[in-house]
Order: sequence, then structure tokens, then C-alpha cells
Amino acid sequence: MSTTLPHGTGPDPEPGPLDLRLVPPALAAWATAALTLDAPTDRTVWIVAVSLLGGIVLLGKSRRGPESPAPPGRRSAWARASLAAVLLCVAASATSAGLQGADVRRGPVPELARRSAIVTADIELTGDPWLSTPRVRGDHTAPAAVLIRAKVRRVEESDGRSTRTRAPVLVVVDGGVAGPERSSGGESEQETPEIPEVPDRVRGAAGDGSASAAGGAGAPSDGVAASVEGSGAPSEKAAASAGGFRARAGQAGWMKLLPSTRLRVGGRLAPALAGGDRTAAVLRVRGSPGARVLAGPSGPQRWAGRLRDGLRAATDGLPGDARALLPGLVVGDTARITPELDDAFKATDLTHTLAVSGSNLTVLLALLTGPPGLARLTERRGLAPRLGLSLRATALFAGALTLGFVLVCRPDPSVLRAAVCGAIALLALATGRRRSLVPALATAVLLLVLYDPWLARGYGFLLSVLATGALLVLAPGWSEGLRRRGVPPRLAEALGAAAAAQAVCAPVVAVLSARVSLVAVPCNLLAEAAVAPATVLGFAALATAPVAMPLAKLLAWGASWPTRWIAGVARAGAALPGAGVDWPGTWPGALLLAAVTVAVVLAGRRLVRHPWWCGLFGVLLLLALVRPAPLTRVVTGWPPPGWRYAMCDVGQGDATVLAAGAGAGVVVDAGPDPAAVDRCLRQLGITRVPLLVLTHFHADHVAGLPGVLRGREVAAIETTGFEEPGQEAEFVRREAAGRHIPVTRAVAGEERRTGPLSWRVLWPPADTGRPTAAGPPPVTGPLAGPGVPAGPGPLAGPAPPPPDGPVAAPEFDGPNDASVALLVRAGGLRLLLLGDLEPPDQQALLRSPEAAGMAGVDVLKVAHHGSAYQEPELIRLVAPRVALISCGTGNPYGHPAPSTVAALRAGGALVLRTDRDGALAVGGAGGADGEVRVTRDERP
Repeated sequence: MSTTLPHGTGPDPEPGPLDLRLVPPALAAWATAALTLDAPTDRTVWIVAVSLLGGIVLLGKSRRGPESPAPPGRRSAWARASLAAVLLCVAASATSAGLQGADVRRGPVPELARRSAIVTADIELTGDPWLSTPRVRGDHTAPAAVLIRAKVRRVEESDGRSTRTRAPVLVVVDGGVAGPERSSGGESEQETPEIPEVPDRVRGAAGDGSASAAGGAGAPSDGVAASVEGSGAPSEKAAASAGGFRARAGQAGWMKLLPSTRLRVGGRLAPALAGGDRTAAVLRVRGSPGARVLAGPSGPQRWAGRLRDGLRAATDGLPGDARALLPGLVVGDTARITPELDDAFKATDLTHTLAVSGSNLTVLLALLTGPPGLARLTERRGLAPRLGLSLRATALFAGALTLGFVLVCRPDPSVLRAAVCGAIALLALATGRRRSLVPALATAVLLLVLYDPWLARGYGFLLSVLATGALLVLAPGWSEGLRRRGVPPRLAEALGAAAAAQAVCAPVVAVLSARVSLVAVPCNLLAEAAVAPATVLGFAALATAPVAMPLAKLLAWGASWPTRWIAGVARAGAALPGAGVDWPGTWPGALLLAAVTVAVVLAGRRLVRHPWWCGLFGVLLLLALVRPAPLTRVVTGWPPPGWRYAMCDVGQGDATVLAAGAGAGVVVDAGPDPAAVDRCLRQLGITRVPLLVLTHFHADHVAGLPGVLRGREVAAIETTGFEEPGQEAEFVRREAAGRHIPVTRAVAGEERRTGPLSWRVLWPPADTGRPTAAGPPPVTGPLAGPGVPAGPGPLAGPAPPPPDGPVAAPEFDGPNDASVALLVRAGGLRLLLLGDLEPPDQQALLRSPEAAGMAGVDVLKVAHHGSAYQEPELIRLVAPRVALISCGTGNPYGHPAPSTVAALRAGGALVLRTDRDGALAVGGAGGADGEVRVTRDERP
């Protein structure tokens, strides 16, 4: 067998200068497409005409040859040819962008959208359905909706006029809208499937069965067959359960639809929320008339859908993170990714592993062709020679594999982009000729922009091109420099690639997230080794699931190990206090970050010559990531020494902390945002939560629960017995059950203590919910207190059995009335925490035996974010020295009310509010003669 390298296949002996000749035309086409997609037609015509004419003239002059044989003449001819290429690419790009932009603007759909017309439309789906992210609005979670990209093929107005068109629209299906029905004789895939798995906060958003649902987390994890627990009489509970069943069944009917399916729907058209994209209008589907399937998906799409369903079924028995993450790693199916896991991947810049990227295809093709540099040698390795495939057959098989990859992962622009960039990366590995690959990348950019000009405005396309360019241009030199300084070759290559991609992409990521990750490079290095085995085993499970499900489950189990490692890296990196720093999310901020990155790179080239300086900066970086609490307190002044009570700045919501010893705190409410409360607890150094009190179940008090649970030991959760809204109450129970945390009910008169803390529950009375057979669980140890039954350990004993349902409390008009109110003693301080109690309940407190104990407190957590609905007599009785109000900047409710602030100040209270003062911490001895110190978190 010959061992001679075929011509042109070996690595370049000398790197040589980069070939950048195709870069200007590609960049010019890119910029032209971005600028002309929504430009007026006459302007686009002028751009095309001038560019085309100029390009032809210059091209003609350059083809006549140089004016002289001297180098200046040749350079002049080359310059004319290059400029001609730029102008011709501009003309082609403007033509493509103008035509595709006109498709969005022309036809009846945009005008009907401006009139908010009700229409009947025949649509063809162009992408997979996905669920919107629920948002906390005030005290409730806005419901999630099913979103689908589609093209309107025919639109019929209310007067019966019908028009054929091809306008792209975004279809919005609210919760409660029934799934599409099969037309008689129409081909469709409408068998009842397993409900698509979606994150808990998304899954239950439509759980009440109405399009205007206010809940956010109602549906249990077992899908359609489970009922939704609500509050009220049994008949109301049954109605809520039936409504939730219908809503989830309808949502599942939409979520299982495949691209290329054709539907007839009725709905209202509205203008697109944001201009400048490929959406002509938003079509909000109505429940009546019901949607009908006109034609099922195409054969290839049906085949791809079965493969994806098979992979989902093969991963059903895996542990939580692997079950959620593996379909995302393999085919970009992120339906099971929880918001908590998604936040961890964003914090560590690992989100590219959750979407289909070029690395997926690179791994598969490398498995076929073998190690880098040997793909075209006679002694090549990989699966192809073992299967007896010739070079030509290997190329054809690789092409078929690429086509199948694009089909299974959906042939939308992001997948096409990933396929092209992945093929380029594989070509770089296989040939080692990176010089010729810069023109290849430029050609790929040019062709993709001409094929789909909308890519020119996509951040995903920009990040893919930047990352691929960094791997081709920067990474080889950086890796070689590391090797020269004694770094092992494999580690040097991985470190150079990760650092180059991060340096180039970080400014764009900062624009998207307003944050810079400090752990991105190490986390990507640690995760990189696991991506290849997870991808290969995951695709093997995908391929075998339709024919041998037991084997597919075995392969998925094997893939779960590297997948869990990736998830563990993301969670560990995101849990570091200094995992990221806030950064201006603007293009000037991106330019500033780019300048900082260049300065760091230049300084790093000098520092590597001085090991001691490198070690010092490594230690400083480690301290910045870990942020030990004592050091952080010295540097930032937060939290202040001796703090007893802290009010987190979580926007329009409540989240407060009572210090309970070193690293421990009793948390009262979780706020509306998991990230905000998690950040606050990290800054306070809270790693253990002996008790989490959720005063009531409004979303602005409980939606941040995952943030409290993230990376912390939570011993118990205590809530009110009035379980409304039912979706939020179910969400709390599900989160607690998933972590085996007991949930108890607060009852007036209950007293507890932990460390320096002691408190008494003042409200709600004992009849706000159905008591359990055994009453509250026995407690002892850190939470033991007078009047509490003893037990063998902290919050020991079995959790109370779930009640059949909360008993209606007719004296309560809503959840606010059943808020848990606490009278707390922390050291010498006396604090009164009123939750969101309304005036009738505040009056009831005044009439209760507890009234005497509330007189003259040091700190008052003002009820209901300082709303105007307060009981003046209670304010006069309490007479706080400090009144703290938690509210969001610019909230639509006018909180805090000027009348409430004036009444508190008239009583001598110092009034502070989080919307203006930020997070607040209270310390001091308290009492009549002791001082009360309040510290603002003044960090930017």
C-alpha cells in the first residue's frame, strides 16, 4: 500500500498569509442584505442598477489585462477585479433581499393586519411549534401560548373574498384552544401521542382552560391524565380539573404538529410586534371555528418526526438533567429543558450545546472519516474503510448523512447554517489547510446570504460565522503559542479554540444578555470532552429507536453519563458567585468589551513570559469567581456586618431574608424572578435555608422559588392554607416534591425559633385550609420552639399527607387575605412582616389577642408593596421606627401609594423602598434605647 500523500491533502508546511480575497464580497453582500430587506423598492432598484453597471464596467477593464507588465499595473487590474466582484455581489444580494423583503410586504395580509381583521386562512407550517415563556405580570403568571412559523397560502375575509398569497406569519395559539381536527379524507398524523414535555413553569400555564388564564404552573408532570387541584368546592375543583385537561390536551394537539402540515384556521390578524423580520403579521387563532388539518406532513417530515419521537421515548427513563438535555444535544429538541437548567447554560455560555450547531455534524462526519488529516489517505481510518467504502462512496455517504442531519433537525435557516459551518470545520480538521478554508467560509457566507437574506439580521448567524472564523484564523496561532510554552498539544488546541471563540463572540453575547461570563472558557473546556460521546450515542439511539427500542434505551443510558457531566458543569459554573458580570447590552457596550478583550489579549502575551504574574492573576481571577463572603464584605461593604434582616431588590414582588447564623437564613417569599432572588441570596452568603415561608401563592411571591432552591439546602417550606391561585400552589408542591422538601401550613399561634431567631405566626387563622390528620409535622433542633411538638430531628417526621383540597374560606376574598404574617425577634430587633394583608384582615389583627405584641416594633415590612389599602389604626399601633417597602421601578400599580408613605412618615418612621434604594439590610440592637441601622446596597 502506498504511503504517499495525495496531492493537496497534507497539511501546509508553512502557514503563509491568509487568503482574504473573498472576504470583502461576502461582507458587502451581508451588509447589503441587512440594509435592503425592508428598503423601499425604488432605492433597491437603484442599488442593483448602479452596482451591476459598475461591476460590469470594472470587470471589462480588468479582463483587458494590466496597463503595463510592471507590478503596479497588475495590482491595479487586481484592484479593479476585486471591486467588480464586490459590486456584483452587492447587486445580487440587493436583488435577493429586495424580492424576499417584498414577499413579506405585498399581498392582502399586511393590510388586513393593520385593520385587525378576522379571517379564515389556509396555512402551511414552516417550523416546529414551541411554547412562549410565561411572564410574571403583577401577582399572576401570564399564560404560555403555542407559537408556530407558517406561510398563509389562502386568506378569506369576513365578506367572503378569498385571495391566494404566500405571506409568512407567526401563529399564536392561546391556552384552551382545541387542537386541530382531521378533515374527512385528509391525511394527517393525529393519533393521540404522549404530551410533549415542557418545563414546569410553561407546562401549566394554560392549566385553567381559558385563553385569559392568569396561572403559570398548573399542570402536573404526568400530562393529560393528571388533574389540576384548585381551591373551592368540589364542583369548582372538578370544573377546574376538566378545564385544565382540555387546555393541556388542546396544547398537546398543537405541539405535535410537524412542518409542512397544512391547516385551515380562523383568527385575527395583527401587525408584527417588531418590524424588520420575516413576519408579515401575527395570526392569533380563535377557538371557534375549530382548526382543521387539510393535509398532513410530507413523507420526509413524518419520518423525521418519528425519529425525534423515538429519541424522546428512549430518554424517558433517564435522570432529570439527562432526560431534558440529550434531545437538545442531538436534534435541538429543548422542550424538556427547565428554566433553571436553561439559565445555568446561559450563565456559562454553553447554550450552543442546547441548539443544533456545526459541532454536531462535525462529530458525526469525523466518526465516519476518521482522525484529522487522514480523511483522504489510503491508510484512512474511521467507519468508512471498515465498511469497505471507497473514497467516492465515503463522500456520497457523508453527503447523505448531512442531508439526513438537516432533515431530522429541521431544514430551517439555523440548521442550514450549522450544516455549512460544521462542514467547514470538518474540512479544516481533515485537511489541515486552514488557509484555503477562509475563502471557503466567505463563500459559505455569500451563498447563505443570497439564499436567505434574513440570515443577515440574525444574531445566530453572526455568532456562527464569528466562531467559525475564530477557529480558522485565531485558534491555530494561539494553540501553537501555548504549545511552545509547554502546554500539551491536545490541551493547547482545546484551550486555543475555546479562548478564540469566546474572545470573538463575547461582545455579541453581551448585546443579547447584558452580561459577560467569566466561566465560559473553563466550562466549555470541561464540557467539550463529553459532547462527542453524548452526540454519537444520542444519534445512535435516534437511529435505532424505530426498530429496536430496548437497544435505543441502552444507548440513551450510555449517552446520559456524558450528558449529565455537561449539565453538572453548567450548574457548577453558574453556581459560582462571580460566574458573570453585568455589562451594557448595547452596541457601544459591545465595542467597549471588544477593546477590553484586545487589551487583555495583548497583556496576556506579555504576562505568559512571567510565571509569577500569571499565578497572581490566576489567584485574583479565582477569588473573583468564588467571592468568599468575608472578602466580598470588605471590598463591597455588602452585606453589612451584623445584619439581621434583608429585603432583596427583586422588582415588583417580595423576597426577604432573616439571618439565622453563619451561611443560614430564613427566607420569606421568593419574588417573581428566580435569577434575582438567587443573586440576592448569593450576595448575602446564604447557603442553607432552615425554613422558606411563602406568605401566599401569588406569582410575585412564589415564581422565584427555583432561585431559592438553586444550590442550597432547604429544610422545609411553610405556606398559607388558602391555595389560590391553584396553578401557583401546584407549582410550589411540585418543586418541593422534586427535591423531597416537606411542605407545612402556617397557623396563627405557632411559635418557632432557629439560632438567634424566634417568631410567632399571627395570621392566617387555623380554618383557612383543611387540616391534616396529624396536624403539623413534629419539629425539633434548629426550628424547635415553645408550643411546637417535639420530634427526632429538624422538621422531622413524615410530611403531612396531601389534603383532598383546601376548604373554602368565604371570609377571604382572595389570596392576599390569607397571607402569612409573622412577628419576629432577631437579636434585639422586633420585626412585623405583614405579607400582602388587606385592610379587613389588618382590622382583624387589631381585634385579635396578638395586637398587644405588635405595638412599637422596630421594623415593619409594609403590606402589599405599600399600596393605598392600609389600616391607619394598625400603622398607629405598630409605630415602626423603620418601614421597608418592596416594589418595582415604574410598576403600573403606583406602588407605594403616596398616602401610605405619608402615614408612615407621620408616625415617625424612616421609609425606604427597593425601587429607589435597592436592596436593604437592617441591623442594630433595637428596643427603646437601641439603634436600628439600615444599609443600602449601593453597588452598581
